[in-house]
Amino acid sequence: MANADRRIVVAGAGSIGCYAGGCLALAGRRVTLLARPRIEAALRLGGLRVSDLQGRDRSVKPEALVVTTDPAVALPEADVILVTVKSGATQDMAALIRAHARPDAVVISLQNGVDNADRLRTGLDGRTVLAGMVPFNVVQSPDGELPLRVHRASDGKVMIEDGDAGLVNLLGVEGFAVEAHGDIRAVLWGKLLMNLNNALVALSGLPLATELADRRWRLILAGQIDEALTAMKASGIEPARIAGLRPALLPTVLRLPDWLFRLLARRMLAIDRQARSSMWDDLQRGRPTEIDELQGAVLSLAEKAGTPAPVLKKVTALVREAEARRPGSPGLAPEQVAAPPGGRRSA
Repeated sequence: MANADRRIVVAGAGSIGCYAGGCLALAGRRVTLLARPRIEAALRLGGLRVSDLQGRDRSVKPEALVVTTDPAVALPEADVILVTVKSGATQDMAALIRAHARPDAVVISLQNGVDNADRLRTGLDGRTVLAGMVPFNVVQSPDGELPLRVHRASDGKVMIEDGDAGLVNLLGVEGFAVEAHGDIRAVLWGKLLMNLNNALVALSGLPLATELADRRWRLILAGQIDEALTAMKASGIEPARIAGLRPALLPTVLRLPDWLFRLLARRMLAIDRQARSSMWDDLQRGRPTEIDELQGAVLSLAEKAGTPAPVLKKVTALVREAEARRPGSPGLAPEQVAAPPGGRRSA
């Protein structure tokens, strides 16, 4: 089969999935979106608008999209399955793939966290499963706005695990750059360090660029990253570089005065003003967050390694309180998110 003829299924077409699927469809790839009813209805009615930080603004007409809510329709013809569901739905998606997809279909996890590819492998009994990492943020238009718009609000290349020589050419299209990586686990742990900020955006309710520009919030992020790096070092994990920086330098850079941070961290601040985090979106919609797969993954590592993590524990507890109150961000100030008295502080 020619590479461009391979059928791609986006399993979990939310913000990231619709962005990836839209770019692939615009490039002429054979792509099917497996979506929830709300997304399917919007796409069938108004199509899909795909835009990005570089100024691209493209549309896919409803008749040019293949979208369904039925895994029994989407999955049987798949050659490549991009899993973009939230981490809590990973095992359910593995069961659907096992039930409906061909055994030779290549499955790629494009999810947050470090363990989702392993969870898929456990549920898929020896099928080919590759890990991947999406570095950028995607913002979805409000409910009811047509066409449904997905806007890539930050930059970066999607990384996928080596394992299929044709995947980079198949998936790497305009607006959705893809690169293979030989040590994807280091990449995932590296991304997790910056994903620890998702919770701070969710708790503050601020746009990502506004939150990162405020040293008080960066001090809390630096504290979380310090704790994560300590746990990783004790566990023999070496995370990959983030935004061109060695991970060990991240806390130092984050603690710089605002004016110096803006000068030295331009890549980190190259974010659309409307961008927030997926965790903020989950709180707004009253959905469970991925706190267990982000802060929770580091807390588990720290517990096994016997290293302290008071800042991570406080942030995790506050997100769980916000989940229980639902819906919406609690709009906390940074002083309300600082580590408890007696714990190691982020400044």
